[in-house]
Amino acid sequence: MNEFLYIIWIPLIAGLMLFLLPDSFRKITGVIASVISALALAMTVSLFFNKEFFTHGVISLISPLREQLADYNRFLGKFGGLFIDNIAKLVVMMIAFFSFLIIIYSIAYTDKNHRIKGYYSYILLTASFSSMAVISDNLLFFIFCWGILGILLYKMISGYDEESSSAAKKTMILIGGSDTIMLIGIGIIYKINGSFSISAGSIPTGTTLGAVAMYALLIGSFTKAGAFPFHTWVPDFAKKAPASSTALLPASLDKLLGIYFMFRICTSLFTLTEIITLILVIIGVVTIISGVMMALVQHNTKQLLGYHAVSQVGYMVLGLALGNPIGIAGGLFHMVNHTMYKSGLFLVAGNVEDRFGTDQIEHLGGSAKFMPLTFISALIFSLSISGVPPLNGFASKWLIYQGIIDFGHGTGIANHLWMIWLGLAVLGSALTLASFMKFLAGVFLGRTKNITSANYETKTLMMIPMIILALVCIVTGIFASGFVIPSIIKPLYSGFENPAVWQSGQVAFLVGVSIIIGILIYLAGNIRKFRIEDSYIGGEKDQDISRASVLDFYKTISTNRIFSGFYYAAAKKWFDLYDIGRNMVFSCSRVISSWHTGILPFYVAWMISGLIILLIIMLL
Repeated sequence: MNEFLYIIWIPLIAGLMLFLLPDSFRKITGVIASVISALALAMTVSLFFNKEFFTHGVISLISPLREQLADYNRFLGKFGGLFIDNIAKLVVMMIAFFSFLIIIYSIAYTDKNHRIKGYYSYILLTASFSSMAVISDNLLFFIFCWGILGILLYKMISGYDEESSSAAKKTMILIGGSDTIMLIGIGIIYKINGSFSISAGSIPTGTTLGAVAMYALLIGSFTKAGAFPFHTWVPDFAKKAPASSTALLPASLDKLLGIYFMFRICTSLFTLTEIITLILVIIGVVTIISGVMMALVQHNTKQLLGYHAVSQVGYMVLGLALGNPIGIAGGLFHMVNHTMYKSGLFLVAGNVEDRFGTDQIEHLGGSAKFMPLTFISALIFSLSISGVPPLNGFASKWLIYQGIIDFGHGTGIANHLWMIWLGLAVLGSALTLASFMKFLAGVFLGRTKNITSANYETKTLMMIPMIILALVCIVTGIFASGFVIPSIIKPLYSGFENPAVWQSGQVAFLVGVSIIIGILIYLAGNIRKFRIEDSYIGGEKDQDISRASVLDFYKTISTNRIFSGFYYAAAKKWFDLYDIGRNMVFSCSRVISSWHTGILPFYVAWMISGLIILLIIMLL
């Protein structure tokens, strides 16, 4: 039991101590951080697969220090009560896994614009506080860890220009604002239950207080995960933050924490009504479609991936909102899968940016020739996020589709509209594939564009985490129905039975045979050698004149009559709560400023009016 707590304490203490080392020791701190994260990962893996380790129960955060803190044990033990079950153990293991991979990647990832002082300390602290938030059974301790994570998220983006500073400020305000709203919900929960315990929940949402408390906590969950309409910080953060920071936080840890907390809200803390279920399902499908529609028209690789990080959250929200075991299991499985391929995609973007010095698609092209392993990994991640079998993204989306069909057997309003939810979810996958065709074609395929780098891959340490994640996407997809779902996903939520009729191993075999046949046909058609020469028109290369841009093709989507209104509203930031709130504040500020006329009688009149109002209130 104490071994689980060491997973929290060791990274926390090591992260604080690494602040003492100067920034010139960056490589040394990276090595130390990698050793600490590897140790934490080994312990989490051991405890997750140890069947003798308890599967649930409340323990104390300070049990290793029980004797030293005996006088305060009653208070601290209650405040630091931890609830650990199978889903908590899995999420903590994922946190340690991604922290380790990102630290390894970051040792070789050197971008002077993105240099963050104390970077490895922030990663270790993020891993520690994320684990504490996951296994906390006390809402006060949970919100404390949650708030610390917001500060660490802010510190993981360097303000090297005005736009990056603006993105960091936007992230901090949205996350901090949602934390404040969560405090209101926690206060209401204490009023209803007389306790801050998460495990002692089951609060009915048919009452006004119960519904308000749930909405307040969901706002925090949606903001952290990046669900509509609290998502706008994610693409901005992705565009301006280091690829390593984005791969760790919005792509993996923030998704794990946000969706995990939503799971606790919907299954432990509250009981859902039909109206709340309908609202959550609508938020899920709107997040899917709006995120992928915005991704279709992006020119920046990391911002494109940021909008996809938003879109995929919609599938998780939709799965959990269904409320049936297969839907919830599908949402949790997709949460795990998303962290794999989305983190991998951001590492791909970081590799490309590190090699060619740009993340703009119009300045890239033909890089598959220079970076074949990065291209193959990007292809695997792209197909996986698009739900193409036999990769892991298909397996989790298939469960969600099955959950929607099963959801249709219910009698509520949302249940009767199950075909709409299913159609929009499938449409989201199709649009995801379309946008990643743009990503792959614009970055890796076609003719090279202003590439002067040598013909070799990026640094080895930057490739290892990417390749590991690509292999995990393949393996968990191939063995989804035979091992992953029954052995790992099914124990996460009781009552789940897998009704899927597909066998992932057989599908993988057939896909493999098709690939081999395709390669043989390609090779057979290229046995004969041809001389290839450039063609010229008027002294200019014909290819340069007639080259078709993948960006121009996708630009037609934004100019289409059906979608132009949506993109116009998005360009004007009508869906951006941060921008809306900022404009309201500035408007109020301008009104108040107009009252400062500099005329003394005017101020005296305001003072007298205020005194009169105070007197009236006191007399009443």
